[in-house]
Amino acid sequence: MNKRLIIYILGWVLLIEGAAMQLSTIVGLIYGDREYLYFLLIGLGCALIGGALVIKKPKSNVMLLRDGFAATALSWIVLSLAGCLPFCLTGAIPSFVDALFETASGFTTTGATILREIEGLPHCILFWRSFSHFLGGMGVVVFLLAIIPRLGGNQSINLMKAESTGPSVSKSIPKLRNYAALLYGIYCGLTALECILLLCGGMGFFDSVTTSFATAGTGGFMVYNDSLASFSPYLQTVCAVFMMLFGVNFYVYILILSRRFKLAFRNEELWVYLGITFLATAIIAGDLLFNRTYGDDVYQSIHQSFFYITSVGSSTGFAMTDVNQWPEFSKTIVLIVTCIGACAGSTGGGFKVSRVLILFKGVRKEFNLIMHPRSVHTVKMDKKRITHEVTRSVSVYFVIYCLIIIVTTILISLNGFDFMTNFSSVLATLNNTGPGFNVVGSTGNYADFNIFSKIIFIFNMLAGRLELYPFLLIFVPSAWKRA
Repeated sequence: MNKRLIIYILGWVLLIEGAAMQLSTIVGLIYGDREYLYFLLIGLGCALIGGALVIKKPKSNVMLLRDGFAATALSWIVLSLAGCLPFCLTGAIPSFVDALFETASGFTTTGATILREIEGLPHCILFWRSFSHFLGGMGVVVFLLAIIPRLGGNQSINLMKAESTGPSVSKSIPKLRNYAALLYGIYCGLTALECILLLCGGMGFFDSVTTSFATAGTGGFMVYNDSLASFSPYLQTVCAVFMMLFGVNFYVYILILSRRFKLAFRNEELWVYLGITFLATAIIAGDLLFNRTYGDDVYQSIHQSFFYITSVGSSTGFAMTDVNQWPEFSKTIVLIVTCIGACAGSTGGGFKVSRVLILFKGVRKEFNLIMHPRSVHTVKMDKKRITHEVTRSVSVYFVIYCLIIIVTTILISLNGFDFMTNFSSVLATLNNTGPGFNVVGSTGNYADFNIFSKIIFIFNMLAGRLELYPFLLIFVPSAWKRA
């Protein structure tokens, strides 16, 4: 393993985080928060340590797949450890584990919180919570690839693989650095557009910026205790639409910008994702009307169901009603959508629509082979053949995914909460969604869990954001041996 190159990357991560903290310093100065000094000093400390790590460049730029996985996983751990210091030192979250939970939830765009009271926090703290979503949404390593020439080249595809969401990243991308820069350009452009639309709807500037950060990263941290409940239907709808947009594979946007419309709209995953969103919305809206959850108000039933489905489908986790009061059938649909998640290559979490598609296509292939043993069947997506390696990888991923859910649900059950709380909290953290049901519902939080459970949740959030393999790899001793 190229440990020197990994240390070099970690140095750049600390430099970027130190620079990002200075935005909170500026916010603190603007709003008169005394806590700005902590962001200033911690940011400078990160920059000094990071600078010391990048002064000596690695002799070898060769990065194997396991090097990329380890560098990415360690980057996210370092990011969370350093990022939680402002919460601890300012006293906003005195407990280190709680602060780490909140920070990991922010950077992994989970949006699960241990805070009972949010509105009383200083503006610089609130900004840092929301900005952590924006940093983690597209990925800090993708940002590194966009700005650092040293990390360019064919070897860095292993870094992109480790942080990108979905079954695979194509090796046919000719200029990875330009591709990463284009991704961030689209990301920032959509964020700015949402911010403008929110401002047009009467939302304040600070609220518009922080809400846009939380939507773009599909995180869900808001600066109000009731999330988006107190805002107008227009503002709620804008957020719902952008949650759905940020759950789309960003490669589709690249195809649209390059005017390759036929390829863009031939994307199977896109149509299945949109189909799941609108079908689930219709089913839940019908169930809410049938059970008179919102009386005979058709608009309210559709509005509430569309908002929450886009929220959990994109893994954002915004809320504007107590979903615990919904009928059991609706809550079951919500759990299914939570597991499926968004598209590969998006800022959303979950198992990913593309993996679900590949699994179903694989099952159909097996049934066809049973019925017609001598015929030749191939699994295709977007009219392209999917290799056996990809289908095998998705199957293994599914097994590991299920095992983590089973094991961590058992471990969390030691805390003594009811099954729905335990199960939904595991799904919500592993899929980076945030809210679950009962204790951790849309109006609840994770404050009442013990330290052991919170550490399990931190593990789930990091593993889920990094698509399991990169994070699990660092716990395998043989991975650290020299190749």
